Amino acid sequence: MKSKILIVEDEPAMVAGLRDNFEYEGYEVISAEDGASGLERALSENPDLVVLDVMMPRMSGLDVCKQLKAKRPSTPIIMLTARGQEIDKVVGLELGADDYVTKPFSVRELMARVKAVLRRVSAPAAAPEVYKFSDIEVNVRSNEVRRNGNLVDLSAKEFALLAYFIAHPVETLSRDRLLDAVWGYENYPSTRTVDTHIVHLRQKLEPNPEEPRFILTVHGSGYKFVG
Repeated sequence: MKSKILIVEDEPAMVAGLRDNFEYEGYEVISAEDGASGLERALSENPDLVVLDVMMPRMSGLDVCKQLKAKRPSTPIIMLTARGQEIDKVVGLELGADDYVTKPFSVRELMARVKAVLRRVSAPAAAPEVYKFSDIEVNVRSNEVRRNGNLVDLSAKEFALLAYFIAHPVETLSRDRLLDAVWGYENYPSTRTVDTHIVHLRQKLEPNPEEPRFILTVHGSGYKFVG
């Protein structure tokens, strides 16, 4: 099912732009042009996430956040604040907002934050504590990987990438999704970073890195773990 995004924003041009981008990414979009109607729609239509401007007519975004979190604490909220409104960011987070973006912002940044928040609240499948495939044993709790009983030296990001693959077996994972999950939107590198780490994992875990059996390339889409 599509995730439903509620945009509470009084600038029609911004709403139109965000709607186009969210719908392009596969989200269902609803909107409200003032704080009071935004709160009403949030309570009546149960969106999966609310993008909420602080400066709103009829009811401020901070008041909307406070009332919505009091009645629907599980509804995630990303606040939009103007540059220099540091107090609004602090107050918004204290009222329960899950994240904030400062105007002007890039659509890519907002999209990354939306995906990250939705991922956090959707309780994704966790990797098992100990996972074995072929001659490899992965201990997620101790961050250890052994091959034929010998400790394999993985970097922190290599281990995080492997753990994410294990938590999503046989699922084709795009480079952007892996970047968002392992590196996060705060430090968004290029997709070549994923390729480099995949090469390193294959060198350390595959019987023949040139003909991988466990971490497969899905051409045009990303990678798939079949261990």
